[in-house]
Amino acid sequence: MTKLAVVGATGLVGQNMLELLEKKNIPFDELVLFSSERSAGKEVEVKGKTYIVEELTEEKAAQSFDYILMSAGSGISSAFSPIFEQHGAVVIDNSNAFRMDPEIDLVVPEVNQPSFKRGIIANPNCSTTQAVGPLNILEQAFGIERVAYTTYQSVSGSGVKGIEDLKRGERGEKPVNYPYPIYNNVIPHIDVFLEDGYTKEEQKMVLETRKILNKPDLKVTATCVRVPVENSHAVAINVTLNKEASVKEIQELFEKSPYVVLQDDPQNNVYPMPLTAAGKEEIFVGRIRQDDTLPNSFHLWVTSDNLLKGAALNTVQILEQVLKIKQK
Repeated sequence: MTKLAVVGATGLVGQNMLELLEKKNIPFDELVLFSSERSAGKEVEVKGKTYIVEELTEEKAAQSFDYILMSAGSGISSAFSPIFEQHGAVVIDNSNAFRMDPEIDLVVPEVNQPSFKRGIIANPNCSTTQAVGPLNILEQAFGIERVAYTTYQSVSGSGVKGIEDLKRGERGEKPVNYPYPIYNNVIPHIDVFLEDGYTKEEQKMVLETRKILNKPDLKVTATCVRVPVENSHAVAINVTLNKEASVKEIQELFEKSPYVVLQDDPQNNVYPMPLTAAGKEEIFVGRIRQDDTLPNSFHLWVTSDNLLKGAALNTVQILEQVLKIKQK
């Protein structure tokens, strides 16, 4: 008997998680849907059955669950994930509450797997998730010594609030979520600014990349930007390799990957875009070219659906990975 719960079931990512549980036919005998008090009582259909969403409380978290998919923000996760864990559940958390805890596994299934030091497994930041897959392919083939990111992150990365601000801007209304209008604008500001001038989002990408790739000394830097796109993030990656490589060799590696789609024929206007990545599970890579200013360095352009591979899909893939490990 497998008892599964989804926390944050009525949010954007939570809704995607439920769709993926159905699409991928994830096995469970009992499903419980949790949300905030505001959304409690809503009816949600999963696999042809209607569920009533419940408010999450400490008493309910202390029940016996096997697996928890958590997508309700770091505050909720910090408060409730340890309770679920204490009572025997494996928690797969989509927030940033535990990502850099040395005892908590930070997992992208195509790259690494959990060690189960704790009963909590962290899902990385959405932009990190879509970047480390292609980077790991290069790491395995050539080794990598430096990564520079510039992100172009869609408003759905801020949830419903971000999408609403984009629509407000289209109507000529003032923003509520962002400090400036996002419509017809780009904002070089995601999360809070730190003392060194970087944002917390940029810091996340640096630290999470090192942890997932198990390269604590990897040189990583990032600039994270919000753009007026509803869904799917893009990341420009400049990567320096340890060994010599050619554009053709890198393209061939990505062509062989089961989770990367190579779209790299710029002469015919073939390259990845958020518009065509939206709704897709894969990571799209293109615009691969040599950086002539640094030895063994290349530019990559990577797009992916941030609500899917960047969040819900990676969470469900971790669950699939855990179920396989537990069955062995």
